[in-house]
Amino acid sequence: MKSPAIEIRQLVKSYQRGGESVPVLRHLDLDIAAGDFVALMGPSGSGKSTLLNLIAGIDKPDSGKLLVSGVDIAQLSEHALAHWRAQNVGFIFQFYNLMPVLTAFENVELPLLLTPLSASERREHVLTALQMVGLQDRMRHYPGELSGGQQQRVAIARAIITDPRIVVADEPTGDLDRSAADDILHLLTRLNKELGKTIVMVTHDPHAASFASHIQQLEKGLLVHAIPTH
Repeated sequence: MKSPAIEIRQLVKSYQRGGESVPVLRHLDLDIAAGDFVALMGPSGSGKSTLLNLIAGIDKPDSGKLLVSGVDIAQLSEHALAHWRAQNVGFIFQFYNLMPVLTAFENVELPLLLTPLSASERREHVLTALQMVGLQDRMRHYPGELSGGQQQRVAIARAIITDPRIVVADEPTGDLDRSAADDILHLLTRLNKELGKTIVMVTHDPHAASFASHIQQLEKGLLVHAIPTH
């Protein structure tokens, strides 16, 4: 039995809109096992991206317990949370979020600049990550010189460069054609199966969700059911 990487109990999150409190997540409970690959699905406004941001420590809940690898991140200070995030979470976004003035190599290296690694150690790590995503021959190219699929692979290399336990992906194939999207989904599957990364992915696409081991369906801030895909 795999130990839980993520334990969520009675999680509540609301946002203020025009002086009114709008509930997004309503006393949500969820367990995600270490090494699992979970897709979060549901209509717009169901709370998928909010839940992903809470798991990643980008946002904080109003109440409830949110344990990631045994740490209740809802109780951490902003400074401690930033340090925890840098060590434990890799981020993949729909629109890549690469720095256009930096090469692929330099974009991947960015998270390592905050570590005590030497320049030669950083280079070794970056080359390994770029090799993992099949882009070592494009490391001197700038984002504008790469296809959308190649840019997303650079973003994945950047996400795994610090060897995080958890990778969160928000619509990682939403801006790609089917062929490039499948390349990214196969790469995420490799990270999950070969490197043991716990992956939580938000998607609207049932085809993308089919690559996950479980689908968690959200509606109006509640989990309505879980669907095993394999």
